[in-house]
Amino acid sequence: MEYPGGVRADGLPAVLSDPVRLAALEASGMIGSAPEQVFDDLTRLAVSVTGAAISAITFVGEARTYWKSVPHLPYAGVENWQNGVEESFCYFAVGADAPFIVEDAAKDPRTAGHQAIGPWGVGAWAGFPILTTDGHAIGTMCVIDANPRQWQPQELETLAVLARAVCNEINLRISLNTSQIALATAQEALATAQKALGTSRELARGLQESLLPPVLRPVPGMDASARYLAATGDVEVVGDFYDLFHARGPWWTAVMGDVCGKGTEAAKVTALARYTLRADAGDHLSPAEVLDRLNTAMLAQRAPRFLTAVQATFRTTPAGAAGRLCLAGHPPALIRRAGGRVQQAGVSGTLLGTMPTVRLTDVRFRLAPGDLLFLYTDGACEARPDPRSALPHRPIFDEEALAEALADTHGMDATATNARIAEVLDGYHGGWASDDTALLSLRVPPKP
Repeated sequence: MEYPGGVRADGLPAVLSDPVRLAALEASGMIGSAPEQVFDDLTRLAVSVTGAAISAITFVGEARTYWKSVPHLPYAGVENWQNGVEESFCYFAVGADAPFIVEDAAKDPRTAGHQAIGPWGVGAWAGFPILTTDGHAIGTMCVIDANPRQWQPQELETLAVLARAVCNEINLRISLNTSQIALATAQEALATAQKALGTSRELARGLQESLLPPVLRPVPGMDASARYLAATGDVEVVGDFYDLFHARGPWWTAVMGDVCGKGTEAAKVTALARYTLRADAGDHLSPAEVLDRLNTAMLAQRAPRFLTAVQATFRTTPAGAAGRLCLAGHPPALIRRAGGRVQQAGVSGTLLGTMPTVRLTDVRFRLAPGDLLFLYTDGACEARPDPRSALPHRPIFDEEALAEALADTHGMDATATNARIAEVLDGYHGGWASDDTALLSLRVPPKP
């Protein structure tokens, strides 16, 4: 069998020895780990749906395969639920980085004579790779039948869905583990800096920036820009975040959120939110559905903070861009039309992480050439001068003032728009920002 990355000297896929893949496997925490009900429930469901004799979730290392879930067989300690990587079919799906379907193992030229057929009684085998968010195959979700059989399309589709559920759970753990390690490292560095230098602002800001995408991925046919404005004198990590990424096909997703509170707990929720949104946006083009799933994930993980969010899923069209937008307790998005008129977009919805049932509504929007979609956190509509300063008292720079400032930017591209809004806010509060602020602009370039 041919594999995209070639083979090792022993004939097995070369990707099994890829150090980056092995690092991703290590980060999952699954090597040699004990059975868990969350995975056993999925394998039992796979057996129920397909009628197969066995279903398994495995993680494939360089030389060993680790059996995380095989609830149809008795467990005798985790040390007994691993074997040589060549002793099962699991490496096929990992090596191919794609589903591996066998309907007659003894006759299929890819598996005929394989040493796993006898011990496992493999007549037919179907498996899907477990993928990290970076695309590394670290294991499989599979079903095994003792006799040859034809797998039905609906059975394979269900198995694919169950495999994605495993991927989501694993990637959530990787994300949280990575965030916790980064936060622990940052906290240690902050403590050291406070003792040695008497300041921790730069380190805290470094951690804050690590929770944001370093560079926005360019959207073909659109002009995008983001900007983060730090609160004055704040040395704690806060929960404002934004992201822009490809969802699937022609669809892209822009998201902005604001986690309640500051510090380590807020950063954990930020990491959880960013991962979950990226993981689910490719499967669900409804922002309301994705945000609802984030709410479920936050409750399941007992997230220590709630958050507000706005998500827009969109695609470019011959006339500009079109998509759907949803608000979860977040300020409304603003659309600046090419002529300068500004209108609000979105229906107010429930914030996330507090209750199992939330009210979320998708609203359709369209952007013509020269139009701009503007997302922001509440630091942009709650600016005010330092009450301790000698500056004259001013009311809060509210949503109406923000809309007026945005209208004055008509004709500007995304980067210039964000810069101008930042300048207006700075001028209004006199250089004293009471809260961090995130800005994200998406503009359809005007026609020549």
